[in-house]
Amino acid sequence: MSTRPKQFADAVEAAFRPLANPEQAAKMERYMLNRYVFLGLPAPVRRGAVRMLIAQPWQSSHALLDAAQVLWNKAEREYCYTAIDLLMRHHRLLSTDDISTLRQLLEQESWWETVDGLTSVIGAVLLASDRASGKGQASMDEWVWDANFWVRRAAMLHQRGWRLNTDTQRLFCYAEQLAGEKEFFIRKAIGWALRDYARWDDASVRKFVRVNMHTLSPLTVREALKRL
Repeated sequence: MSTRPKQFADAVEAAFRPLANPEQAAKMERYMLNRYVFLGLPAPVRRGAVRMLIAQPWQSSHALLDAAQVLWNKAEREYCYTAIDLLMRHHRLLSTDDISTLRQLLEQESWWETVDGLTSVIGAVLLASDRASGKGQASMDEWVWDANFWVRRAAMLHQRGWRLNTDTQRLFCYAEQLAGEKEFFIRKAIGWALRDYARWDDASVRKFVRVNMHTLSPLTVREALKRL
């Protein structure tokens, strides 16, 4: 039997509500600058409560994405995190045709934690696509120029975790393209992306930072070289 989006979201809510912790919720809301409402479920509690639900099979990407959207529309932030966990768990159902829908989620109530979570999903989809066709990353070449800085951040970070599968030309070109930005979340993202790749090729990252020291922000340089 296939999972239905609305029933799935209702089951997640039924699992979460008895575990709500107002004291913990207040702490989480303060940490997030009171931008969002929380149930007060730390990640281990949240994931443990719906582990079996998340593992249920889905027959189509359409139903999977619908379920993610239903969760995203709920008031408390934990539902967004669960949507991300769901998409990552079943990312093999997704293709480059679904990137635009993932972007729609990314641009709803955007903040670093959901943007970065969805970027990991997007990266997983694109990595599988590139292995098959080599064309999946073309959308990121557009995103890096986007007016929305969260979309640009996603482009910068989408290869995080790709290890030696990283397209270094894109990595370094994107970093150069975004180097002059004043936005904190972009400067941080450039450094983070470089630091991630440095785990596998520190010499290339050191060289890139050295050559571009005059354009990279101090924050970016610190992040890029933090573990070198």
